[in-house]
Amino acid sequence: MPPKRITIRDHTAEANLFARRSIIALMVVALMMFAVLSNLYYLQITSYEDYQTRSNGNRIKVLPVTPNRGLIYDRNGVLLAENRPIFSLRIIPEQVDDLKETLEYLKTLLNLEQSEIDDFYKEFRRQRRFKPVTLRNQLTQEEVALVSANQHRYPGVVVDARLTRYYPYANTLTHMLGYVAKINKKDLNKLKEAGQEANYAATYDIGKQGIEKFHEQLLHGKVGYQEVEVNNKGRVIRTLKFEPPTPGQDIALNIDIKLQKVAQGALEDKRGAIIALDPRDGGILALYSNPSYDPNLFVHGISSKSYSKLLNSKDRPLINRATQGQYPPASTIKPHLALLGLEENVIRPDTKMFDRGKYKLKNVEHEWRDWKPWGHGWMDVTSAIEQSCDTFFYDLSYKLGIDSISDEMHAFGFGEYSGIDLYEESDANMPSRGWKRARYNQPWYMGDTISVGIGQGYWTATPIQLAVSVATLVNRGERYVPQLLRGFYYEGQVQLAEPKSLQPLEVKNSENWDVVLDAMYGVVNREHGTAKKAFKDANYISAGKTGTAQVISIGQDEEYDAEKLAEHLRDNAMYVGYAPYENPEIVVVVALENAGHGGSQAAPIARKIMDYQFRDLPPLISEEPNSENSDTLANHTQQDRDSHGAE
Repeated sequence: MPPKRITIRDHTAEANLFARRSIIALMVVALMMFAVLSNLYYLQITSYEDYQTRSNGNRIKVLPVTPNRGLIYDRNGVLLAENRPIFSLRIIPEQVDDLKETLEYLKTLLNLEQSEIDDFYKEFRRQRRFKPVTLRNQLTQEEVALVSANQHRYPGVVVDARLTRYYPYANTLTHMLGYVAKINKKDLNKLKEAGQEANYAATYDIGKQGIEKFHEQLLHGKVGYQEVEVNNKGRVIRTLKFEPPTPGQDIALNIDIKLQKVAQGALEDKRGAIIALDPRDGGILALYSNPSYDPNLFVHGISSKSYSKLLNSKDRPLINRATQGQYPPASTIKPHLALLGLEENVIRPDTKMFDRGKYKLKNVEHEWRDWKPWGHGWMDVTSAIEQSCDTFFYDLSYKLGIDSISDEMHAFGFGEYSGIDLYEESDANMPSRGWKRARYNQPWYMGDTISVGIGQGYWTATPIQLAVSVATLVNRGERYVPQLLRGFYYEGQVQLAEPKSLQPLEVKNSENWDVVLDAMYGVVNREHGTAKKAFKDANYISAGKTGTAQVISIGQDEEYDAEKLAEHLRDNAMYVGYAPYENPEIVVVVALENAGHGGSQAAPIARKIMDYQFRDLPPLISEEPNSENSDTLANHTQQDRDSHGAE
């Protein structure tokens, strides 16, 4: 039997193995194809919109467009704040290969100061790298040409053209208009909190002070957008869509710039403030604080040296004395206290007392002196106001008491914010028992009340508070919030804003208004009036009250001698007045620091304001308003004003 043959290959088994492997490979390929097709479906169908948006994001950019800031005019249409084009040199850090080298080159090319380089680095540290940082503002035409000619050498360096704020009247309107300046981190945080960040996406500046800050929302406008296509280097190829910005609202102020310049010229180099207000609606005709400064310095970034000079000046030009200056009102508040005394029946119009030049309380050694050492003699309320008799008001305040005085003077606006459309305002201080206990942890003494009776002691007031209180007097209780804003421009016409009125101040006897206002008339027009000399031969009839405020206390046995005192310790000069007497159209308040007597220093300045306001009136022929000619005279004045076109 032959041996069994050994099988070397099993073709059947190999065929089966091949078949199984082929099937597995085919299944793997099929699975892979399925995965590829599924992914394609996901990318092309399911996530189409998402990836389309991402693609457009790389190709299309949305750029914010700055709205033009609203313009500011005076009541006669004179432009007070405008927008002017400037060129700025800016650097986009992420596009710069060597920032240090680029800055060195630009420093040589444009003669940059080291402080500009330092400021750039400060700003650079606060910004993201893709955002442009300003290196220099206000490039000249020559500088623009230099940078443009060499721009190809240094990518990331751009010249940016834009509109920026300009104040043509410089320091004449600073404390009222304020200024705009670059948006800083603090501003950004406030914008974020207010949900306004997107509206400032392309804005460089924001209102920092004055009207610019108070009416920021009106003046700024609404940001616009443009949709642009860019290449792989980020350069704009074409604009796909443009949504224009909405410009800020143009506004008109109650200010008369010519009257404002008269106020500025009247103060000259004196420290102080002037306010002219229309008592019929609370419109502010002039508001000037001296010394002042040029707000344009802040628009483009004030240098550290210049800012330090303003900040450390002993004359404090950064303070708005018209709304923030706190002065003892002195005798200017005697008419207000007289009205209170009449209302409370503490005095009558014919109540008289004898003034021997000093006032003394029973069982009190201290004597309060009148400004007239030998006294005024017999005084009633009218003559006491006309001659500014201190002794009469020492006694009146003693009888009224601090509680009554404090409550009623608050009603006149003392110790309260006036509501003027400025954030820079102080409420000063109308003292009370509670205030002294909280401030000094001391009881209120009767001597404190005596000092308050002549507007001294703890009582302080701002010039705007005095203006509002006098307007309340001449309006016989009608009260208005002082307003700088007159209205809004719409299609070339001013749409007037409604005056803001307050709860009227009611009195028990309306004839008491006549008593007080007649006394203020006497201050200016009668023989012993303390402002008679200042208003001699005026071509209008005015009324007012002088005030001389002590800055330091003078001892019982000492005499005030201005020549022996340092300048900053001398008396403040105050004056409040209005005109015409019968139909008041203007209230003027003057506060002069360390200038001396109100009658000789402040009243003549108030006259300059009124002289300008009534410059077109003919000379007067009579002075007594309550004489037979009074009505004729008042009518004559008003008719002449109308015929001469005065405001």
